[in-house]
Amino acid sequence: MKTARLLPLVPALAFAMLAPLAAGCSSDPVFVRGSEVKGLDDPPMSTGIDKRDMEQLLHENMKHLVASPLAKAWADAGDKPTLAIFPMLNETSQHVDSQLQAVLSDAETFMVNSQLVTVVSRERQNQMIAEVERQNGGQFDPNHAAQYGRQLGAKYYMTGKVYTSDERTAGGRRVQYFMFMQVIETETSAVRWQNKAAFTKALLNQD
Repeated sequence: MKTARLLPLVPALAFAMLAPLAAGCSSDPVFVRGSEVKGLDDPPMSTGIDKRDMEQLLHENMKHLVASPLAKAWADAGDKPTLAIFPMLNETSQHVDSQLQAVLSDAETFMVNSQLVTVVSRERQNQMIAEVERQNGGQFDPNHAAQYGRQLGAKYYMTGKVYTSDERTAGGRRVQYFMFMQVIETETSAVRWQNKAAFTKALLNQD
């Protein structure tokens, strides 16, 4: 289990923030770019899940997938079966819908570049889901995933969820994040691959 402690910002970032003060300038916040401050995206700013955390969880799951018997079967067959990638459920208390959308794009890119499958475009998926769920506001319903897959002509579909386990004490807080992913065969609903990646962030009392 990987743990990220909430440590002070990297020296380069601190320097970029404080340099104007040392020069006698205004104490207003300083805007910086990641390309200007090495390691700007590295320090955690809270115990909330961020883009970097999502990318790590996805990377671990994708690494597990390409090493799985399912991926080997796809490579051996060489017929590039059709795969639909459906929205990932947010079972945390955090507003991370934008991060999950980015994860879907990254998963789609990864699977396309793997050359193991033919990936259904998300635009086509969204149009079909909106049509099927027209009476329910056009929103994705995980209970209808197999139906979506059949209508898209996908042999497999990928789905998943993100959830947490949160613990608090007088001296700090620990939040464990989990990203659970599956590849399911549309025709039989058989689970052909699944994996759970985990990541921990904590606020520790340094006293």
